[in-house]
Amino acid sequence: MKVPVGKVPPKILEEIIFNHLGVKRKEVVVGPSFGLDGAVIKVGHKVVVTSMDPITGALARIGWLAVNINANDVATFGVQPAFFSSCILLPESATEKTVKIICRQIDQGAKKLGVAITGGHSEITPNLSFPIVIGHCMGITDRGKYVTSQGASASDKLVLTKSVGIEGTAILSIDKRTRLAGKMRASTLKKAEDLFDHISIVKEGTIAFKTGYVTAMHDPTEGGVAGGIHELADASNVGFRILEERLQITSETLEICKFFEIDPLQLAASGSLLIAIKKGFADRIVEVLKRHKISASIIGEILPSVKKRVIVSRNGHEEELIRPKSDHLWQALQK
Repeated sequence: MKVPVGKVPPKILEEIIFNHLGVKRKEVVVGPSFGLDGAVIKVGHKVVVTSMDPITGALARIGWLAVNINANDVATFGVQPAFFSSCILLPESATEKTVKIICRQIDQGAKKLGVAITGGHSEITPNLSFPIVIGHCMGITDRGKYVTSQGASASDKLVLTKSVGIEGTAILSIDKRTRLAGKMRASTLKKAEDLFDHISIVKEGTIAFKTGYVTAMHDPTEGGVAGGIHELADASNVGFRILEERLQITSETLEICKFFEIDPLQLAASGSLLIAIKKGFADRIVEVLKRHKISASIIGEILPSVKKRVIVSRNGHEEELIRPKSDHLWQALQK
């Protein structure tokens, strides 16, 4: 069976990858599973939260994205990221300037988050068409002082910070600038590009966790908000009901998605955070986030049946929320 571009499908994860995990060690508190953003490893009286992600579909700000995307995964545990290492793979056409640009981006991203660069690897790789940066991020916290994507339960409210398709919109505004320039206003493209500055969710992840009312958090990346909601539900073994009218989408995201004929809900969504919150406390957390100048909205609720995964349209029609087969960013980049 040919595997689609993007994340490996859940079936392959279950049947192949999760059956080849080496030895079991007692230090691994949280290991590989559906919808998890990272792992938790016990070290003495502390735990280390680790994450790993590649940046493969973005040439613009690739190093900066590598730091932020991996730091986001640590922050979904409610933990401040602290350390970052990278594997930089470069095509044979790369120059010294290419290396300098990527490393400068990594440095800038790490300094902004208060993260130390601890090492890594870089090489010129034969038969590679474009740079790839694989990142690894870690954070440290006390035992039990974290949350995972596995804790959501029936009656929890589901909150989404910021808006839909942030990362994909920003990437397309630069990587497809030539095609978009004649079709969209320069001011719209500038606003789309500026979404890069909103891709970090470290602030909202740590703020929300400190309230004490969060049951689960997840970073909707590849597969967009639709994919992220399904992944959180997979991790917690629950269902959900989402209200379309509550999903915030910027005008620039709508314009770019319309141009490329793609679905905003299936567009790479780093920069927004899904937060499951105990019933009765969602409004309180939304207000806390807003006081820190982070927009957020209650987009739905968690349901007990894993088979009930629906979205209610603006006209009140209820239908199953699509599970993306491949991120629509890839579709747009290939056009």
